[in-house]
Amino acid sequence: SKGDLYTILINRDKRGRKGSIIAVIQGTKTDDIIAVLTKMPQELRNQVKEITLDMAGSMQKIAKTCFPRAMQVIDRFHVQKLVYEAVQELRITYRWQVIKEENKAMKAAKEKGEVYKAEELENGDTLRQLLARSRYLLFKSPDKWTKSQKIRAELLFKQFEDIKHVYYYSLELGKIFSTNYDKDVARAKLALWYNKIEEYGYDTFTTVANSIENHYERILNFFVNRSTNAAAEAFNAKIKAFRASFRGVVDMSFFLFRLAKVYA
Repeated sequence: SKGDLYTILINRDKRGRKGSIIAVIQGTKTDDIIAVLTKMPQELRNQVKEITLDMAGSMQKIAKTCFPRAMQVIDRFHVQKLVYEAVQELRITYRWQVIKEENKAMKAAKEKGEVYKAEELENGDTLRQLLARSRYLLFKSPDKWTKSQKIRAELLFKQFEDIKHVYYYSLELGKIFSTNYDKDVARAKLALWYNKIEEYGYDTFTTVANSIENHYERILNFFVNRSTNAAAEAFNAKIKAFRASFRGVVDMSFFLFRLAKVYA
């Protein structure tokens, strides 16, 4: 509300019902959150067996300090999001290159007294339009593409082969997570994927792969119980809907009181 941030700790076993909220803490400062959570008895905190979180170092510190016996699990969707963003970054880089070249061509045509017309591809897109309109198809697997997206993907991959490579690497990672592997099998699969990325040499993808390597064990912990942050994301949506039912929040204290009455 009004730009204020709150950290909410939930119990996913309650499935978004009464008892879901464990703590609501104003702000996101690590020390402030630790100070509040450590007010709970150590014996109670030691009962927590598993925590799902993102790759932020602050979250790791909070989890380790407050729940020392809990297994930390990096949310698979945060990992995949990093990879998808790397694919999109390459698409955007090419788009700016094409825009720059198009501007040069327009200027040159104007100097000659000619009208510039960008070349159209088989589906009617210009190269600039192709790159702009390919955004959503790169988030989807090929079996979920529409007919027009299939045509657009074929043209995109023909024009920009490295986008094709990094896109299929992102699918490969998704397949590792979606297959019900044993943790040791997943370790080998993830290592092979990492080696491919290193060999390919796309800088942004290598950076993503290094981030994965830095959190390797906690990412692999996903394959123990296949736990994700989905419950937290769903609960966040629930809070937004709860806030919308009040047509916004005027009195934050009263809103948090109501929230606690319903979900704590």
